[in-house]
Amino acid sequence: MKTFRNPILSGCYPDPSVCRVGEDYYMVTSTFEYFPGVPIFHSKDLVNWRQLGHVLDRPSQLNLDGTPCSKGIYAATIRYHAGVFYMITTFVESVEGERRNFYVTAERPEGPWSDPVWLPGAPGIDSSLFFDDDGKVYFTANRRPPQGQQYPKHMEIYMQELDIKEGKLVGPTYSLWDGALKYIHAQEGPHIYKVDGYYYLLIAEGGTGHTHSVTIARSESITGPYEGCKSNPILTHRHLGRQHGIVNVGHADMIETQNGEWWMVCLGSRPYGGYYRNLGREAFLVPMIWEEGWPVVNPGKGIVEMEMPFPNLPETRWSSQPACDHFESAELGLQWNFIRTPRGEFWSLRERPGYLRLHLKPDSITKLENPSFVGRRQQHINMSVRTVMEFTPASEHECAGLVLLQNTDFQFRMELGRREGQSELRLVERRAGEERVLAAHEVDVGKLYLKVEAIGQSYRFYYAVSAEQWIALYEDADGTILSSDVAGGFVGAYIGLYAGSNGSVSNNYADFDWFEYKEEQ
Repeated sequence: MKTFRNPILSGCYPDPSVCRVGEDYYMVTSTFEYFPGVPIFHSKDLVNWRQLGHVLDRPSQLNLDGTPCSKGIYAATIRYHAGVFYMITTFVESVEGERRNFYVTAERPEGPWSDPVWLPGAPGIDSSLFFDDDGKVYFTANRRPPQGQQYPKHMEIYMQELDIKEGKLVGPTYSLWDGALKYIHAQEGPHIYKVDGYYYLLIAEGGTGHTHSVTIARSESITGPYEGCKSNPILTHRHLGRQHGIVNVGHADMIETQNGEWWMVCLGSRPYGGYYRNLGREAFLVPMIWEEGWPVVNPGKGIVEMEMPFPNLPETRWSSQPACDHFESAELGLQWNFIRTPRGEFWSLRERPGYLRLHLKPDSITKLENPSFVGRRQQHINMSVRTVMEFTPASEHECAGLVLLQNTDFQFRMELGRREGQSELRLVERRAGEERVLAAHEVDVGKLYLKVEAIGQSYRFYYAVSAEQWIALYEDADGTILSSDVAGGFVGAYIGLYAGSNGSVSNNYADFDWFEYKEEQ
């Protein structure tokens, strides 16, 4: 039997949503405080995916200025109707700030996508759209129950009609669902489907941590009442314990193939070195069938597995992304992100062709700012990163190098700076906002090779003044600080290039000739 390996998107690609157009499949995921927002992927077989671009790739679409870590763009939903793609999502301003729902449209999945259509008066998160057979369009999300919360994080799923031509919500709101089981909290992630005359409401419940789950309800009327499936939750791993290879499974979307098979995409995490999830929440694929009007996920097993039967679709593989980016293109590769919306011309691929130039900014990677940082997701438990940097710090305010980042308060920085008139390469561990230098070597050269290896939770840092002549800077840093289980939040670890002047104005810059990321066995 032909099989595939989960996850289908490794690294921080949470809250997957999928739609089908003929024989083509498109998927989007959440991006929180990172820019561009909402990557969009294309597949022919639901297993092999290639990135087409980002839905929110212009500052006019996405202003993340001052957005706290793990806020910003929450769960996105992608749908296709009458020749138009729709992506709807929630912008979460802050911990207690407003949740603002909006959607954008495009005729082609790679874009360009429109500027946002904001939906005022639509509280809650995880918005979704459903296009009914009669031409009506419905908006769903979660909110606090109008009658009040009966237990902590008690939410309900509600619905309102959307006038798609006018871009506004109309008519009454309907309460659809407020829990499959009493005290299973955080009802969110709703999607509506119509199958064999029933409207099905798919929900994420239990929070996005260890007790995450997928539940479902159905009704003969889209406005309800909805009856819950007696088998709820139809998917969860919370009963498997924290030692299982895949945990916190939930937040799903369903899709029927052109061959009549049904599949579910969902998020999950792979803990390692204990219950630590440095890679964040990843995208998984699991088969499902219908029995007596209800979905059964992975029949006979009921869980997501690392190895699963391949869909009844012709396998279509795409060319893989090169391990090494030589920065020879006119634009940054699709794997790269900024922290918050990029402000100012702080990076360039043209000022020195064949190099990524980062101009030093006063903005700090330890504050809710837009630092001079270009990074990508850590996608593998064992991995290595190498780069070569040309940089000469002119003052003790200036630094540049490699950063492994969970958020502003939890990170490793392997940076070249100055101290007491001497250039030094130092490894800084930032834990809970407190910094300590794990190692520092005097390095008086303008060109420096940098390398990081992660073997499980052991992170190892090296440098060289000549190619491949590696010198150990620090060989057993505790990688668990890059896990949300230590640092908090909802994202996975990033690794990237950074140049900063720590609040001071600087005309200096750092040049990076190439950046290599590889999975290690």
